[in-house]
Amino acid sequence: MLYNPPHFRETDRAVLDDFIATAAFATLVTAGADGPIVSHLPMLLDAVPAPGGSLIGHVARANPQWRASDLDRPALAIFMGPQAYVSPSWYPSKAAHGKVVPTWNYAAVHVTGRLSTFDEPDALRALVDRLTATHEATFASPWRTTDAPDDFIRAQLKAIVGVRLEIAGVEGKMKLSQNRTQEDRAGVVDGLERRHEPAAAALAAMMRTAPPRP
Repeated sequence: MLYNPPHFRETDRAVLDDFIATAAFATLVTAGADGPIVSHLPMLLDAVPAPGGSLIGHVARANPQWRASDLDRPALAIFMGPQAYVSPSWYPSKAAHGKVVPTWNYAAVHVTGRLSTFDEPDALRALVDRLTATHEATFASPWRTTDAPDDFIRAQLKAIVGVRLEIAGVEGKMKLSQNRTQEDRAGVVDGLERRHEPAAAALAAMMRTAPPRP
């Protein structure tokens, strides 16, 4: 369960799907006999099955997660967005009353559902082709799986197992100072931008478009 106060909660599925597509990389958590099992992997949204769709990706065949997970229990995929420390010195209200403390702003989406696995060569090839096309799309000369010898690709496919998480729930937490005054939020945006760090700049950009939720 994610602690998610109302002023940070994002429920718009289109917004959440866009976040997942942008973040692209997930922490996959499943339950095993000895406790949680965790992998980090790229995952793609898929429209099948309806109505919630699924997340698809792959793990190494040597990775015990696909064998050791209890597939009758829900799995969790966590997508993290930008995150950064927020100094109380950035709040204009500090000068007014001093009742401020440090915090951390961040964005995350949790996807829950049942996990299944697959290792059919055609399905794995289609998955790898899609992953490659998605992440090579911005390159001037995108690499394609067909650029490598076919027998080499077939051998590589034998070393992976596909995973599909059938989506039962999607929960977004966008902790972007929505519970602060407009003046304090502006102060945080300014403070983040002055750090000249990519994550801080990305977080500031999200804060500029996030509506206040007092």
